[in-house]
Amino acid sequence: MGLVFDIRSAQLYNSWSHSPQGRTVEKFVEVLIKDLLDPQPGERVLDIGCGFGDHLLFLNQLGLDISGVDASPYMLSRAKERLGHRCSLRKGKAEDLPFDDNEFDLSIMINTLEFLDDPLQALREAGRVTNRRIFIGVLNSLSWLFLRSKLQGFFRESLLKHVRFYHFWQLKAYIQAAFGPVPLSWRSSHLRPPQGGGSGASLGGPWGLDHWPIGSLLGLQIDIGYSLKTENLPLKLRLEKTKQSTADGFTRGSMNSAKKG
Repeated sequence: MGLVFDIRSAQLYNSWSHSPQGRTVEKFVEVLIKDLLDPQPGERVLDIGCGFGDHLLFLNQLGLDISGVDASPYMLSRAKERLGHRCSLRKGKAEDLPFDDNEFDLSIMINTLEFLDDPLQALREAGRVTNRRIFIGVLNSLSWLFLRSKLQGFFRESLLKHVRFYHFWQLKAYIQAAFGPVPLSWRSSHLRPPQGGGSGASLGGPWGLDHWPIGSLLGLQIDIGYSLKTENLPLKLRLEKTKQSTADGFTRGSMNSAKKG
């Protein structure tokens, strides 16, 4: 199941997510959700690993029917305080979601896979409960942001030891193992290095959305709407050339048996 956030680890994560760098990451994620996931008002969406509910608030503003699941009771209680009755919240593991098959149109996993012991099973579960699209957002292990953050003690040492970061090719391999050759769209973001020694980063201009696998952040959209292809085979024996139809033969045989009886 990986790391389940207690009060201390949740506060450390929340502190980072509201830092200048963390807020820039969140802006990128919001752009990617709208660009790749293409959510439509009224659709049902599940945030897997919803945490404090930051992304649920954003999805609610887009007019979606929002639900969240998290393994941390503390994070769920905080999300409930923020969202109230606007959202359905459940306690559960990403690897064993407490929902029915195809219960949601969309699902998102943002900084969730990094904290799991079995990311492949979590992806399969996301596919089980989702009938249209899945969005994954991660920090890229091949980017300068990751290397710089690691050197500075990203999420503090108490959290870093629980985090497993990914690059594009790893995620693609997991997705193919979970769903096969499904359609996949992705973007990366090049966060502009902070100026003057600051801790923040900015997004935009030539550093914006792109398809560079070494971008600071990765967003991937999986289209799991399955399609069935049929192949029309020619009928080799023309019906008019048959001596006797199956139905006719069955009828005649039945009548002869009745007469003999």
